[in-house]
Amino acid sequence: MTASIARRALLGSALALPAIRSARAATPIRIGFIPVIGCAPLFVVNGSGWAKEADLQLQLTQFESGPNAIQAVASGTLDAYVAGFAPVAVVRSRGVDLRIVAATAVEEFAVVARGGLAQAFAKAPNAKQALAAFTASEGRRPKLATQPAGSVPNTLLQYWLREQAKADPATYEIVAMGIDATQQALLARAVDGAIVREPALTILRDRDTTMAIAATGNDLFPNQPGGVLALTGAFIQREPRAATELVRLFARATRLLNETPDAAVPAIAAALGKGIVPDDVIRRALHSPASKFAVDPRTIMGPMRALLEYQVTLGATTEAPPPEGLFDDSLYLRAIKG
Repeated sequence: MTASIARRALLGSALALPAIRSARAATPIRIGFIPVIGCAPLFVVNGSGWAKEADLQLQLTQFESGPNAIQAVASGTLDAYVAGFAPVAVVRSRGVDLRIVAATAVEEFAVVARGGLAQAFAKAPNAKQALAAFTASEGRRPKLATQPAGSVPNTLLQYWLREQAKADPATYEIVAMGIDATQQALLARAVDGAIVREPALTILRDRDTTMAIAATGNDLFPNQPGGVLALTGAFIQREPRAATELVRLFARATRLLNETPDAAVPAIAAALGKGIVPDDVIRRALHSPASKFAVDPRTIMGPMRALLEYQVTLGATTEAPPPEGLFDDSLYLRAIKG
């Protein structure tokens, strides 16, 4: 072999090497999520092919609620969590190193009422009187469905009823159940209302025309923190590049969702619809007043601390989890700089 041929062979091998390394360097990230529009940045990142381009191998596992997903994090079977913020704070107070590195959505919850309760809300000047009127006319308290105690929707529903509406506890009954069970209970007329997110809000109103929005996210808690992206401290330390890339892609997905939401429909439909929910439903859900996307974790720090302190009032925790270490904005700042 001549020297020139040897050099060309060596050069060819060197050029081929990055491709081989890239294929082998894909970092697996085990992510637990809940099936709501507020987690849309994750679906866009996964369904668009961006994660693969960034050498990230997302391994997604669906859960019925944030508390269920957080148990998997605590057991060490997940690296990342995309769901409501409250379970993150609770598990951190128990010694689990899980850090909020990005927001995904704000004001994503709404209270929907059906049948007689919807009529009561339409006639009454406020929620307190609507609940009282229904209780008086029906001879029973309206049943309001939400997710388990300690979850974000449970906390927000109780905050709205107690602090915003100032409703008499004798005029409502809270029933805790999973996301799918909530939708089924509403359609089966087993409950009179619920706190829900998109795309459930759009789906439910399509299937039952008696349903109406009784309270928007702003009514419940202005600038309410919703979904978050949280990573374990172990994963951040072990895979700093992958952690930063994931946050960067979430920021990219958030821009797309806010500027051209229709472009995100295929990826979200694939994750949530699985061929069952029409693209048109996903499209309308993205344009819903309950679909507001954010990524900067600093924007939700204040409201989040207020709601965590309120969980003490509810008895969900004995004391508000300390804010130290709960947020890690260094990945976000590094991602947007890059």
